[in-house]
Amino acid sequence: MESIETEKKEVRTERFRELGLIVFIVVILVLIQMRNREFLTLLNIGNLLTNTAILSILSVGMMMVLLTGGIDLSIGASMAFTGMVTAMTVKANPNIPVILLILESVGIGACIGLVVGTLIARFSILPIIASLGLMNIMRGLTYVVSGGAWVSAYQMPAHFKAFATGKVWVVNNLVVIAVLIYILFYFFINFTRSGRRIYAVGSSPEAARVVGLPVKRITLMVYILMGALAGLTGILWVAKFASAQGDTAVGYEMNVIASCVLGGVSVSGGRGKVFGLLLGVILFGILANALPLINVSSFWQQAIQGFVIIFAIITNVMIKRNNDRAVLHRRVI
Repeated sequence: MESIETEKKEVRTERFRELGLIVFIVVILVLIQMRNREFLTLLNIGNLLTNTAILSILSVGMMMVLLTGGIDLSIGASMAFTGMVTAMTVKANPNIPVILLILESVGIGACIGLVVGTLIARFSILPIIASLGLMNIMRGLTYVVSGGAWVSAYQMPAHFKAFATGKVWVVNNLVVIAVLIYILFYFFINFTRSGRRIYAVGSSPEAARVVGLPVKRITLMVYILMGALAGLTGILWVAKFASAQGDTAVGYEMNVIASCVLGGVSVSGGRGKVFGLLLGVILFGILANALPLINVSSFWQQAIQGFVIIFAIITNVMIKRNNDRAVLHRRVI
């Protein structure tokens, strides 16, 4: 009975948090629209969704990593490396089909994720240390394979750039890809055994081991999936901006983590919902899109985003502490 009551309380808490996020987003939309009438136009909404698509795809992978109690700081460097390799491939072979380039970038990203996951799962290296070390390695390798040079728009064929700029009806391809990934992720995390095991490992790794769950294999799986998504976004980034360079997506991993935290994904593992994640991504995307429109200084943009992130973390900690206190109170009674 106690576990059922605890679960019900957590569900109510998640719903309350999601409702609060929706209200907060609506208030921000109204305030920004009052400052700039161009904000809620169809053109700007389309730009907002397109610019947020890559962030949202990466947030899916990061959510899985955070649910296990881990973190991956190497995804920005993985994007840069896979994007550079893909750009060099298409530069040397202009007629190569895009699907082969996607397979190449996803495969390379998955291999990078395999390395990170192996260091964490097999050698028990702290996730932040393993991913930070690999981040520096991949940044260095990006400069090595490229010789420090860029691959520019004129060196890329039109069909490759059209992959990211094209549309399905009136919706940009990047948005379509992001929506499909979210649908697949929703069913994976909620309706498959592997998805439920990810939550179990994050909630209590020791308890998961006691009941016989393959903790190391699950940990390895989430980092491989994270790497594969980083590889996918690497080619999407290069095709969208028609440029590949060594410092691509520097610091972008922090935006991804911030979006997850805003959506209620716990950095300590075991807690987070797909709908909450989507709301967090939308909120972060709105801030990134709207602040320049109302002429907020770039320095203040970072400060405001940082304030919102800290507020979200404090809220998560307070909610978790309140839930834990309620559980202990019932035990005492």
